[in-house]
Amino acid sequence: MVDSASATPETAVELIKDHVFSDLKLGVLDYHARDEVFEPAQSGGFLMNGARLYIDAVGSHLEYATAECRTLDSLIANDRAGQRIIVQAINDLGLSDEVSVYNNSVDHFGGHTFGCHENYLVEMTEDFFTTRVQQLYAFLVTRQIFAGVGRVGGHILYEGGRPTLHEMSENPIDYIWVSQVYHVYPDERVLYQLSQRADHIIRTIASRVRFNRAIINPKWEHFYAHDGMHRLHVLYGESNQSEYAYKLKVGTTNLVLRLLEDGLLDDMAQIEQPLIALRDISRDENYHWVCGMEDGTTATAIEIQRRHRDLAERYRGHSADTDWVLDEWDSVLSELATNPLGLADRLDWAAKRSIVDMYREDMGLEWTDDALHSIDLEYHNIDPAKSLFHALPMRRVVDELAILDAQTDPPSDTRALGRGRLVKQALNKSTKHYTFDWSAVSLGRLDYVELPDPFLTYEEIAES
Repeated sequence: MVDSASATPETAVELIKDHVFSDLKLGVLDYHARDEVFEPAQSGGFLMNGARLYIDAVGSHLEYATAECRTLDSLIANDRAGQRIIVQAINDLGLSDEVSVYNNSVDHFGGHTFGCHENYLVEMTEDFFTTRVQQLYAFLVTRQIFAGVGRVGGHILYEGGRPTLHEMSENPIDYIWVSQVYHVYPDERVLYQLSQRADHIIRTIASRVRFNRAIINPKWEHFYAHDGMHRLHVLYGESNQSEYAYKLKVGTTNLVLRLLEDGLLDDMAQIEQPLIALRDISRDENYHWVCGMEDGTTATAIEIQRRHRDLAERYRGHSADTDWVLDEWDSVLSELATNPLGLADRLDWAAKRSIVDMYREDMGLEWTDDALHSIDLEYHNIDPAKSLFHALPMRRVVDELAILDAQTDPPSDTRALGRGRLVKQALNKSTKHYTFDWSAVSLGRLDYVELPDPFLTYEEIAES
């Protein structure tokens, strides 16, 4: 137990992190700096379940990165396991009445945004980021019709020029490598929209994304490369509470990336202005979702998604995940065309809209009332005892037992298995002489293990 009166957001995340590693002993802390600015020493570390929990120095917020996963249910179980671990730490520390953690992607009042980053292993040639990546924009821009988490209100971004010396001194980490910033103001024209992130995305692709949010953030780290495969870092996504929407989002994206690798998107019509379409689709209160295409025609987001879905039908039978995605993709698109709000048991934006509408009508509130922003936020509380999301009869795809197991057990079919067992070894040895990374582990000066292939378990190495 700790003195809750002294818990600030900054101290709270430190207490949670320390409890997970020092008291629950679910992982090993990094005693080296992974990044002197953003992840200094002891900011976090790898867990036994193959995931990574740490504090990002920008904003002093918790981040949880899942283990490498090969199946969709494994991904969701590992992701939700991170939430349960954090909630357990809060309860163990006696902070449940004072501290809440949100799986959220926007600060309604401060104008900040936080992404739910997605990483896919993709075959990349030299021209990937100059020509081929553009073939993904039509799908990525329109997938929010089922992947969006919903948002009360909106923001307008204005270019703000260079930060003042006072701003830099107050927030030095925020402005490293940044020459221009933008200012954010509420947009009272928007009542409710599909996406929390759409208003804040100002680039299709960008390498430096602080104040420069992009759909895709190129990453070329050598330790993610394996046999011509590299990490595709999709930056613009948001945090789904719905397991179903989460599974559909990642599953459809995975199939579209396979279409890209197979050269099957070459003739797909592309959206003329992806960033404008991203915002227009999100803000369309009539759910028409019309996009202007490069060839001068128009197409709805549903039509664009349908084209991708029908093209991906060729992969049916590849796996249980593939067949589930193809079936549910088809079903959701059909219902979006006729009764989008009828998907409130599966899609976050529709579920949140039902709660907001009910509360607004019961309390006689206008759309501009700040109380609706609080309702929006509480939908994303990760504590099942507090969350508005968890009070809804949402469709599940993994059960609580799978999530419980995933708190300590890594996926059994990726290198996370070997790394997780090496974490256990380091914990049992009670030593600080180790270094963990995604693709390599050192348990001492003479004990170094490389884990280059994410599809191998390295079980034998971990047991030797």
